[in-house]
Amino acid sequence: MPGDYDIEYASPWAGANYMPMSTRGTEAAGWDKATWTVLEDLARNHPDAGIHFQECQIHSRSKDVGSTTAKWFGELLSHKPWFKDVVPNFRSLPKENHGPGVDSATVFTSVCINTAIYLPWLVSQCLKNGVSFKRATFKHIVDATSPSVHPSGKVDLVINCTGLMASKLGGVEDTTVVPARGQIVLVRNDAGKMMDVSGTDDGDGEACYVMTRAAGGGTILGGSYQLGNWASQPDPNLATRIMRRAVRMCPQLTGGKGIEYLDVIRHGVGLRPVRANGTRIEKERIRGVWAVHNYGAGGAGYQSSYGCSQAAVNLVQEVLEERKQEALEERAKL
Repeated sequence: MPGDYDIEYASPWAGANYMPMSTRGTEAAGWDKATWTVLEDLARNHPDAGIHFQECQIHSRSKDVGSTTAKWFGELLSHKPWFKDVVPNFRSLPKENHGPGVDSATVFTSVCINTAIYLPWLVSQCLKNGVSFKRATFKHIVDATSPSVHPSGKVDLVINCTGLMASKLGGVEDTTVVPARGQIVLVRNDAGKMMDVSGTDDGDGEACYVMTRAAGGGTILGGSYQLGNWASQPDPNLATRIMRRAVRMCPQLTGGKGIEYLDVIRHGVGLRPVRANGTRIEKERIRGVWAVHNYGAGGAGYQSSYGCSQAAVNLVQEVLEERKQEALEERAKL
């Protein structure tokens, strides 16, 4: 829930932003495309959601090809990505605006989300629509249908959005879901823009990005993409490298001065729920209970959220129709 700061719940630690990394022509690209429409509307018409427009620069270095970070970014590094006609103002950045060692760069209008505002806002939308919230610990997915959770005993289906814990939840136990450890530094300094580079010189699992959250939410400096790493505490050495890289890439953070001029709010660690074959959006019957899965988005949780949600809703509607048909067939036998 919003306010819970736990490494297994990556959402509060995320930037968060819209930088599509999905491959052209895939379902994931469709989910990303559908999500932009909603995020753009929220940024334009719903300031209470904590989302604002921000220029995004993507810097690419040829020497990063094949690195963990470059593979993670994928389509984002293309000169002509599929989303160039989706986001506003997509263009190549003139060479004189490239950073040191950068071979090419693109720029477009994106959004940055203040997660400390946006996550409670999402809860408020659910409450407004009659959703009840309960906390419970489940060892198996069908435990969600127990009388302690639903006194009426009537459960039509379970929607499974357990993220990283889909790897351990009974009835699911998807061993292809692994953490991609992300470490960030949140500072009060205002960069006023969003910047990413395809890799670093500090290690294959490290990344360099900067984004300024909406509504006074500070600036996120990142980061890392450490597959299989469950370490919960911030690494102070990594934090120093993150800050040095960010200040080098975006000198306006400190007015051209060193990292000692960064006003640090907190250091954070979150575990992105990466699934080997990408986000799982499927329906399944488990011990007689229908389940709709929507998990494993990795680092694309925000930027694919509305597209994935609609795909899950479509499956929910299919399941309810199937249940209705089954009930009719049972009645016909009487």
